[in-house]
Amino acid sequence: MASRNPNLAKLHAGYLFPVINQLKKVFLEKNPHVNLISLGIGDTTEPIPIPISAGMQKKAEALATKMGYSGYGPEQGSIELRQAISNQLYNTKIDPDDIFISDGSKCDIGRLQIMFGAKASIAIQDPSYPIYVDTSVIVGQTQNYNQEKSHYDGIVYMTCNPENHFFPDLAKLPRTDLIYFCSPNNPTGATATHEQLKSLVAFAKKNRSVLIFDAAYACFIQNQKVPKSIYEIDGADEVAIELGSFSKMVGFTGVRLAWSIVPKTVKFDDGHPVHADWSRINSTFFNGASNIAQTGGLASLAPEGLVEMQKLVAFYMENTRLLKETFEKKGFKVYGGMDTPYIWVKFPGMSSWDAFDHLMQNAHLVCTPGSGFGPAGEGFIRLSAFGHRENILEAVHRLGKLKMKDEG
Repeated sequence: MASRNPNLAKLHAGYLFPVINQLKKVFLEKNPHVNLISLGIGDTTEPIPIPISAGMQKKAEALATKMGYSGYGPEQGSIELRQAISNQLYNTKIDPDDIFISDGSKCDIGRLQIMFGAKASIAIQDPSYPIYVDTSVIVGQTQNYNQEKSHYDGIVYMTCNPENHFFPDLAKLPRTDLIYFCSPNNPTGATATHEQLKSLVAFAKKNRSVLIFDAAYACFIQNQKVPKSIYEIDGADEVAIELGSFSKMVGFTGVRLAWSIVPKTVKFDDGHPVHADWSRINSTFFNGASNIAQTGGLASLAPEGLVEMQKLVAFYMENTRLLKETFEKKGFKVYGGMDTPYIWVKFPGMSSWDAFDHLMQNAHLVCTPGSGFGPAGEGFIRLSAFGHRENILEAVHRLGKLKMKDEG
């Protein structure tokens, strides 16, 4: 028999969100009549707007005709969609040839890990989305899981918490080949200022690091002074790769469509352009995003689609406001919720998993334990505002009646 990949054996327990789903399943088996409301996994709930779905329907119908049929497209994605992303989301400042269309940011992160290889050292925010750590472990960039420290040896954890305003102390960080940075951050909802990102780009330049900037939630930024793209920072095109996604902004979590930006000016130490290797990786591991999904992306960036996108964003941000105000009225410390559809709540005197269990047992609400995002997430929970309005209002009602353990 073939030997198991030893790197998979290093992964800590199960991937966070399937574990939560399993706990929900067990709870509902024991309590079949309970209406359990999920505010955990960040999956969209509202229908895809008609102008966007109509575009995909038209493309699907055309595929059933000789004139309208198309097979493989460019691995990099259709030039029309790349041009539309440049025009509508980056004010034409990004060369469409530097934009790569994909089937999701998670897939892009995994392929990026493969491109940079097992010897690349990495730094990540703590807390952060689990995919950065897990893909690093799978490709062999780390040593074993350190149970005592609750992290993987070989990864530099950039602590981002309320004490440092969710931005790491760069002066205390060692050099790494790759720096993963997500803004607006998932899970904390924190956004980095222009000055903070300027210092991060300077840090990457000084250390000859590649900055992988995850901007999947940029469409939710309400503060006009907060950068939506790393390329708003001078010099970022020399060190930064940016990831974007249609998943949350138009409800494409099931449709699957995203993009990465790899400027030709980002180079390896030997001067070879990263763009060339990323193109090679994509053409090897990937046959291009669905042509139906790409048509939907194009419809999203048309005038009608952009209007509908803003309506969806406003809907989810109103959900966020309702949840945030409810927790604040009960005296909780709440972070985020201003530029992302997530709130990051501190549960005093309780571990993250205890808080998860407390909410599920006593309010019949599902959240995400903060410790699942990294050691600095312990004691926090993340709640998602992706939900039907009636469910959010019911959740607010239940939270209003929720008592903490020491309240009796």
